[in-house]
Amino acid sequence: MTVGGENLGGAGRVELLGAIAECGSITQAAKLVKMSYKAAWDAIDAMNNLAGEPLVERLTGGKGGGGTRLTQRGRQLVDNFRIIEREHARYLRQLGSQAEGIADDLLLIRRMAMKTTARNQFLGKVTELKQGAVNDEVTLALPGGQHIVAIVTQGSSASLGLVPGAEAFALIKASSIILVADSEGARFSARNQLAGLVTRVQTGAVNTEVVLDLPRGGTIAAIITNQSSTDLGIAIGSSVTAIFKASSVILGVPA
Repeated sequence: MTVGGENLGGAGRVELLGAIAECGSITQAAKLVKMSYKAAWDAIDAMNNLAGEPLVERLTGGKGGGGTRLTQRGRQLVDNFRIIEREHARYLRQLGSQAEGIADDLLLIRRMAMKTTARNQFLGKVTELKQGAVNDEVTLALPGGQHIVAIVTQGSSASLGLVPGAEAFALIKASSIILVADSEGARFSARNQLAGLVTRVQTGAVNTEVVLDLPRGGTIAAIITNQSSTDLGIAIGSSVTAIFKASSVILGVPA
């Protein structure tokens, strides 16, 4: 969808959310929108992280053994996106008179259209900027209360306008994440340490993708070797800490 020649994007991901609301199942929703099961979960993780709160939640128990449904925020996003589709010709003129939250959802839809090779994408606000001789240390606060520290050059910091209060993306490749199964009493040189519970494990020929649910919303994914997964005893429900260096974080700002 475009407005004034500007690509808003997001239609495919919002379609996935709508299919989840209709089917109550990630598997069925993925089939309905012609998307692989893994791609569907990757899209959901990205949307949850960028929204700063869950758009999709799992259900447990019940006759069918559980399922998946949209949160109230997820339903609101789908409803508002459809309003934008119907009213796109008048949207810019009537922005102030549309249903509450549409302007915020427009910004969120544009965030979700961002394409990057980094598996982990977080949106937060700069809380601290420490300037050095060559590099700056930037602390980003996430909606869930966690903090991510990044090291960037002074030139990059200036060009991105990274000042306290500014909104910024943190991108971290899954291959840059180190998992620790028992971090009690241990000390690491990596500045970033995010603890969570393992919710998905996908084993390949050589590597394993592990996805952690973070407290108060959000997920983080790591790619480790199959042998490391076995040695760490990675299993659904286990408590694991994801650690990564500040130099492994790539920062960006919304357009």
